[in-house]
Amino acid sequence: MGKRFCFIIIWFIILGFNSYGKEVRKMVENIHWLGHDTFKIVGKDVVVFTDPFQLKSPDRADIILITHEHYDHCSPEDVQKLQGPDTVIVATADCAAKLSGQVKTVKPGDRLTVKGVEIEAVPAYNTNKQFHTKDKGWVGYIFTVDGKRIYIAGDTDYIPEMKTFKDIDIALLPVSGTYVMTADEAVQAALDINPKVAIPMHYGAIVGDLRDAEHFAEALKGKVEVVILKKE
Repeated sequence: MGKRFCFIIIWFIILGFNSYGKEVRKMVENIHWLGHDTFKIVGKDVVVFTDPFQLKSPDRADIILITHEHYDHCSPEDVQKLQGPDTVIVATADCAAKLSGQVKTVKPGDRLTVKGVEIEAVPAYNTNKQFHTKDKGWVGYIFTVDGKRIYIAGDTDYIPEMKTFKDIDIALLPVSGTYVMTADEAVQAALDINPKVAIPMHYGAIVGDLRDAEHFAEALKGKVEVVILKKE
């Protein structure tokens, strides 16, 4: 009886893990990469865009997350293509002067809830170059859509704070080097964060190409599941 009871408990635990894994994969299906660091994340009740840049066509966002003020991340003309009367923009303070509408400014460590989405601003900075220095207070975001915790790193190197990011379901990580971490450094970041799924970004527009994403995926084989999204 005891062995049978233990078997049932283990079976339910495995079933639960499998079910949760399916939910994460379903969320990945609702993440659309539009190039560079621009993603459209479609939840049941909310649509979130990150760092809109070079959008091909107008759309509508409930929430827009902007990591920092560089032109390829804070693009007012692209933001306007997504804005409706109720769109909320979450951005660093240096972006606010460039934008209009409902703008909530953040710095690393800030937490807020917008339209039912829990959002945490986390550090994003370079450690061995000067493009994104720590004193700027630029950010990545950890945000929750349909119960799944998604991390978008922003323009960052592999930084110590990544070890503190817990229970991440999906990590969106730059892999191109030059301005951000290289594919190899992104591998170390993924191992520290240990997400259910990692998705490479920040390639194919300004620096880097598909080979960076493929190298990232190959290096993590058997350790972290990597999904390379096709640009839409």
